[in-house]
Amino acid sequence: MSGYDDRDGKIWMDGQLVEWRDANIHILSHALHYASSVFEGERLYDGKIFLSRKHSERLLKSGEMMDMPIPYTVDEIEAAKQAVVEANNLTNAYVRVVAWRGAGEDMGVSSARNPVRMAVAAWAWGDYYGDAKMQGAKLDIAKWKRPSPETIPTAAKAAGLYMICTMSKHAAEAKGCSDALFMDYRGYVAEATGANVFFVKDGEVHTPLPDAILNGLTRQTVIGMLQEKGVTVHERHIMPEELEGFEQCWLTGSAAEVTPVGQIGEHTFEVGALTRDIAESYEKLVRS
Repeated sequence: MSGYDDRDGKIWMDGQLVEWRDANIHILSHALHYASSVFEGERLYDGKIFLSRKHSERLLKSGEMMDMPIPYTVDEIEAAKQAVVEANNLTNAYVRVVAWRGAGEDMGVSSARNPVRMAVAAWAWGDYYGDAKMQGAKLDIAKWKRPSPETIPTAAKAAGLYMICTMSKHAAEAKGCSDALFMDYRGYVAEATGANVFFVKDGEVHTPLPDAILNGLTRQTVIGMLQEKGVTVHERHIMPEELEGFEQCWLTGSAAEVTPVGQIGEHTFEVGALTRDIAESYEKLVRS
């Protein structure tokens, strides 16, 4: 399979569709040097992007939090996504919207005079964790910790926040794992490298309070689904030593969707009835 820089198709950049291989930026783009970039990952199901407007709204909010006002409205972002989907004849796909500080008059930490640019790409993409979608993913425990909101805007979906995610996922894959679970700066269970985490005990669900992690749109959707089913959901601080007492576990995210977890470090979990039910219900919802 060709690399992501060598494919047929169209990518939307700064207001127009360009050939996939021509969607390039200058080497002195501020984002490449200082991580001044925010993005969204979305899924297209049967021709419709799930929670599309909420993703576009969050992109703009992320830009605000990063002091990087994005020069497009929600409607303009929605139109750009639709143009990409149609130009590439996609029905089921992953959609990536990214905004960044480009090259301009500034080439230091400050970048206020540099333009904020935006691009939209989409491509066919299967299960994020492959076979783990059915068997249960195996997770390592990351050595890095998610940072305090006092150090960086943790509610933004910003590129710089994923640096330790990349390193942690590489370390996990080297151990034969699919992903890694983070603790936060206080030592509480936080999230995986690109997904939120849920646990089941005695028929009730427990998930980390999103006070230092991204409150994912899929996370919010799944909590609502559980509550509609009459399942009690506890959003709270979870200590690492509690992992051994949980019976089931799953991850949520636009890419991950709802993925069962079979193991985290030395702790094992069953891919139980509630996990399968919520995964199946989510699959029906996104295609409804």
